[in-house]
Amino acid sequence: MAILDKPGVVDAGCFALPDHAVISLEGRDALAFAQAQCMSDVAALADNGWHWSGWLTPKGRVIALFAVLRLGPESVWMLVPDGDPEALAARLRGLVFRSKVKVAARPELHVAGAFTAPERASGAVLAGDDASGVELDFGDGTLPRSLRVSAVAAGPDPAAQARWHAFDLAHGWPRLPPSQTEAWTPQQLSLDRLKAYSVKKGCYPGQEIVARTHFLGKAKRGLVLFGAPAAPAAGSDVLGDGKPLGTVACSGDAAGSACPAAALALAVLPLERDDSATFEADGRTLAVLPLRDGLAR
Repeated sequence: MAILDKPGVVDAGCFALPDHAVISLEGRDALAFAQAQCMSDVAALADNGWHWSGWLTPKGRVIALFAVLRLGPESVWMLVPDGDPEALAARLRGLVFRSKVKVAARPELHVAGAFTAPERASGAVLAGDDASGVELDFGDGTLPRSLRVSAVAAGPDPAAQARWHAFDLAHGWPRLPPSQTEAWTPQQLSLDRLKAYSVKKGCYPGQEIVARTHFLGKAKRGLVLFGAPAAPAAGSDVLGDGKPLGTVACSGDAAGSACPAAALALAVLPLERDDSATFEADGRTLAVLPLRDGLAR
């Protein structure tokens, strides 16, 4: 199933996403290992299925967020934005023990995006394979977006890459910088919106904390999308009417997001709050914006 127009040639309209990388799990126990480590129900995926997921500390804090792809019964990929794939793969390898699985960062695989509808992929069903390249539908059902993974690198386009990043933020997919790893629980990042974690599948790192928070109704904070005249730094305090109220988890240029502001920020705030308050971060006035839907898989 060809993902490239011609051998060695990237499809027209694609641009490099150098901040994305692939970690592969290969072997007889690949699926079981992914199920035991990921916060989503990987075992529920059919071959050629994918969904949003992540990896947590035992205390339920997010180490990394990624899309998890089941290419086959012995092949699982983690498509990781913003992290160090070699470091993450090394940490995962430390948990393999006697499992028959090979965990490897795949620097020879390049990730590219396009603001066009995918050729073969649709929704939560990917197209392609390890040999020919993989295509995913990263759109929201209204705005098209496709992602390609292959052995051929696309050309750089910083403006398009910034637009891709803004699309993620506008839809509530956190793009966490290193300073914000191991800082937040899945509920604080509102990852229930993207069906990115499970409270029923059984044990995984942090599962007890996640399930207890869910079933006891103790989630008290979640994501808020803000527009700003310039991107506030991740980790900055968010003030509401001059009082500390929350924290910026990630931010970026609002390029191509149809937002009237110049920048977007995702911040963790109390679920019970007054959105008519005057919000600020880094001395910049923030405007509450609605999170867009459509990325859940």
